[in-house]
Amino acid sequence: MGLIRKITQETSYKFLNFFTFDVTHKSGRDSKYFVASRAKTVDELKAVTHENNADGVIIFSICDGKVVLVKQYRYPLNGFIYEFPAGLCEAGEDFKEAGVRELSEETGLTLTPIDVDDMYSKPFFTTIGMTDESCGTVYGYATGTPSKAGQEDSEEIEIVLADREEVRRILKEENVAIMCAYQLQHYLKSEPGHEFDFLK
Repeated sequence: MGLIRKITQETSYKFLNFFTFDVTHKSGRDSKYFVASRAKTVDELKAVTHENNADGVIIFSICDGKVVLVKQYRYPLNGFIYEFPAGLCEAGEDFKEAGVRELSEETGLTLTPIDVDDMYSKPFFTTIGMTDESCGTVYGYATGTPSKAGQEDSEEIEIVLADREEVRRILKEENVAIMCAYQLQHYLKSEPGHEFDFLK
């Protein structure tokens, strides 16, 4: 097994930081490994705490039989990508509470979460080759009228309520976040009114 010999924090920002790990591979060769993290200090890194607390949340919600998506501009792509509404958990905030808040802020919709087994909603890691970020998932039904009023000025988000035909087109033709794409495949195979049966 590899060995972490030293961790150096390279940045000190609010939402994302960069760390250099001095490591020894199982072969005995020393090298550096670079990690982006939501942690604010070395002591908060999951490699140090060995705890998997959710950094953020994604929301898989249904509104009038359609799945709620956002089409968001992302700088790493210099373009738009389809995602579920999502966001970071605030200090001391449970990711399920964050899901309700984030859906309202990004889309103006009100989320009524459904109860699911923890195995479906607990925090899972996102892109583990470059970050220790993990996100919980909240499932539920959304009501109301879509609105951009709660979006931040740094966000470029279009609210999309997609039926199965549109979801199929999106998966075929558009950039889609992988966590969203997998869930949309479940949506495509579900019967109307039974979108969350796969969670039973």
